[in-house]
Amino acid sequence: MDEILGQVLRNAVWERLDMLTELANRADAPSLLSVARSELPRLTRGWRAVLAAHEPDERGNCPECSTRWRQQKAPCAVWQAAYEHLVAGGLAPRPARHHRETRRDAADAEVAAPPGARPPVTRSVHAPAPGPHRRAAHPNHAAPAGRLGPVR
Repeated sequence: MDEILGQVLRNAVWERLDMLTELANRADAPSLLSVARSELPRLTRGWRAVLAAHEPDERGNCPECSTRWRQQKAPCAVWQAAYEHLVAGGLAPRPARHHRETRRDAADAEVAAPPGARPPVTRSVHAPAPGPHRRAAHPNHAAPAGRLGPVR
């Protein structure tokens, strides 16, 4: 039952993101302004809630990404993804997916981090590009095995 509920929740989130992307790409200016005013505060509240859950503890470990047997040092994958998507954005060209792991240091050198930012981690964490390969139990979509949880 939990798997079914989880799938329903994931599908609803993917559909909402698809709808927002579609609006951003095709809406006229007045409609886009209206959507931005209602959705941007919701999206920022959502990011803040996720990031608060992944705030490092007193030992510098992420409480959400850590397990009893393996502690995940900060910044965890969630914070790395937040920085990349919210701060760095499209400032640096992104290498092909199969080159990201080996070329991460070169890509990090191209992005100037703001003062006080944590140094980049050598492991690359990217959300897959939007598309049919990201969803499961959605019409015409199948999720890859093992990619529904956080990267550890």
